[in-house]
Amino acid sequence: MRSKLVYRALLVILCGVVFAGCSSASDKVAEKRSSLKIMYVDEEAYFFTQYGDLFAMQFPNIDIEVISTSSIYTEDNQDYNKAFADFIEKKQPDVVMLSMDDYEKFAAEGKLLELNPLIERDKYDMRSIYPALIEILKQQGDGKLYGLAPSFYGSALFYNVDLFAKYGVKVPHDGMTWQEIIDTARQFPTAGDEKTRVYGFGNGNAMSMEDLASDIAGTQGLKVINTDTMKITLNTDSWKQAYKLAKDAVDSGTFYNPKDGGFQSGTLEDLYQSQAFLMGRSAMTIGRSYLLSNLKDAKNTIKDYKPFQVGIVAGPVDPAEPDKSRDITFNELFAIRANSLNVDAAWEFLKFVNGEQFAQIRSKSLNNGLLSLLSRTGYSKEYDGVNLGVFYKLKPILDGTSSMDNSKIPGEFHSQYQTVVERELKLVEEKQKSIEEALQAMEQEGQAVLDKTVKDEAAK
Repeated sequence: MRSKLVYRALLVILCGVVFAGCSSASDKVAEKRSSLKIMYVDEEAYFFTQYGDLFAMQFPNIDIEVISTSSIYTEDNQDYNKAFADFIEKKQPDVVMLSMDDYEKFAAEGKLLELNPLIERDKYDMRSIYPALIEILKQQGDGKLYGLAPSFYGSALFYNVDLFAKYGVKVPHDGMTWQEIIDTARQFPTAGDEKTRVYGFGNGNAMSMEDLASDIAGTQGLKVINTDTMKITLNTDSWKQAYKLAKDAVDSGTFYNPKDGGFQSGTLEDLYQSQAFLMGRSAMTIGRSYLLSNLKDAKNTIKDYKPFQVGIVAGPVDPAEPDKSRDITFNELFAIRANSLNVDAAWEFLKFVNGEQFAQIRSKSLNNGLLSLLSRTGYSKEYDGVNLGVFYKLKPILDGTSSMDNSKIPGEFHSQYQTVVERELKLVEEKQKSIEEALQAMEQEGQAVLDKTVKDEAAK
């Protein structure tokens, strides 16, 4: 209770400073008594902590009703997409919170209000919003903007400056490819017990050949299934190269891949102890911005923790498109339902939570952990002494597969196909098959599984 009171007191002080003399909000909306239904993923209390309290200080005459989507997840819904659409139709929220997939689908179906006319009407300043996010949203909206996101996720290459200095290895640079990352990782020693030794590269969990190959393929935009033809395309030069690169990396012993699979259960300290990079035993890792929060928390959680200097560079990248990333995703994307009766109030909410004032307050708030990055640039410039500008360097690139394309793949396909993959890759590891032979078998048997599950679903 005390922490909540302190937090609210801080907000009052910050709002008093930021809002003083501001007249960006619509006077008519601010003075008129109105109500607003906002769909949100979590309980009402969390929404008001994140957004509602701040908005209410600016618009005390707008009454907010939070429509929680938690019931969709708890009910036995065999078709989540239908349940989600039915929920919105039944509850009729003015503001909807969507995933990127839902955003694209709802925009294509005409269920969202285009924002450009409102932006032009109010001369809403979009210049300091990370351009990459607006570009993605417009691409997914067929050239039009239907939503805005106050924050986003992006990945980068983290490295342990101290380990690079100790072993005399050249530090990473922006725009590294997976080949360069693996070549760098192999310059670190491989001797010692797997629980205490140093690794050239290590994510939080064990990294198998399949895991690494999937990451490499994702960076390069490779897809298992061509959803236009509904054909599996694994037996290609690009996929072969991805798997060979992954196999060489894992075989080198420089990638963190403990035999027990890593952390299974235990305390928070046990979890942190199992993370090679967090514990200073891995030279590099790929992570999101909240890895910095984990590093800071580990210092306070683990007894006798040995901190180290952290560096971050943009990457990994596809060598064919070295200035772009396929790993920019949204945290909470807000849009206005097309048939909303409270468009002006809904638009004020979107303007506010995506605005300069909100970004300034959130960047200073005691409650602002680094779970995501602010879409408004220029506010969260560093965290615990580490510059965050690297997360804004790369331009977005969409993978070319929409949510509507992915919906063509039956849910039953994935588990059956995974069985084939695990069997074939085990044969590769045991040197009973080559990568080419395994990929050929995965493609042929996977296609049979895909054809069958598509046929079974159609029969239903």
